[in-house]
Amino acid sequence: MIGKEELKLVQEWDKTFPKSEKVAHSKVTFVNRYGITLAADMYVPKDAEGKLSAIAVCGPFGAVKEQCSGFYAQTMAERGFVTIAFDPSFTGESGGNVRYMASPDINTEDFMAAVDFLSLNDKVDPDRIGIIGICGWGGMAINTAALDTRIKATVASTMYDMTRVSANGYFDAEDSEEARYEKRKAMCAQRLEDLKNGEYKSGGGVPEIVPDDAPQFLKDYHDYYKTGRGYHARSLNSNEGWNVIGTESFMNQPILKYSNEIRSAVLVVHGDAAHSCYFGKDAYANMTKDSRYTDNKELLLIPGANHTDLYDGGDKGYIPFDKLESFFTEYLK
Repeated sequence: MIGKEELKLVQEWDKTFPKSEKVAHSKVTFVNRYGITLAADMYVPKDAEGKLSAIAVCGPFGAVKEQCSGFYAQTMAERGFVTIAFDPSFTGESGGNVRYMASPDINTEDFMAAVDFLSLNDKVDPDRIGIIGICGWGGMAINTAALDTRIKATVASTMYDMTRVSANGYFDAEDSEEARYEKRKAMCAQRLEDLKNGEYKSGGGVPEIVPDDAPQFLKDYHDYYKTGRGYHARSLNSNEGWNVIGTESFMNQPILKYSNEIRSAVLVVHGDAAHSCYFGKDAYANMTKDSRYTDNKELLLIPGANHTDLYDGGDKGYIPFDKLESFFTEYLK
């Protein structure tokens, strides 16, 4: 018997972005195939008639739906789509008994469960469903598109491949057997320490104070997650972060292996000034290499935009919402 957990959901508006008067907002829940109940914010155009195209949104990795995924979802709802922004398993308002864990498999399933929910919703045309993944969830979105044939269009915005960065480090600087062995060794030791202590050790989120000589991308993260711009009390990145062993299985799980078999449309959006831009470029290249399905694949680079500029638009409105609207309109028809 498939049943849902009763979640305690905040009903008042507690987002990092203003509430739109053009859409109706509500809290919804749905269950994934592991029995974990997920919490989401649903946005419906107020003038909606009949069954509409729909989009599920998630990310960034370590964020919550009250941050940029909700901003994307509300904005796309203003443009005529039914949308949901959901918290992944073990985070935010969603269920999962052990908090702040991640899994390439379970997190892919989270997106598929969101598609389940939309497919069965009476406001949605089940043949016109798309997804948006932001940051680490951009990689998850591409992985889901390779698995879920119901998805007609996918956007990966300012994406990370979390399996690649876990195994290889930033810019592939730790791409060696020795470096990976040391990481695995440290996490195995941490597992035992956690069991001895009776709790999982936090890896720490974005630091409270960033030194002057820190990488620019860390300063950009701080500017979003630790300030009024994007701070949220339930966000891992804004607070204590993932457990140290929270992403252990990512070390051995390349999530983009079958991306060149995706038949549906995919748009990869990245700022050309983002430290993470190589993830988007390489994901697009791998998706189209030796593929029979390239006509509906696109890489869009946003001049001057850094990684977090595509979280909320930054100071110049960098998120190409007009392009996202035209892309989903074209492929969700």
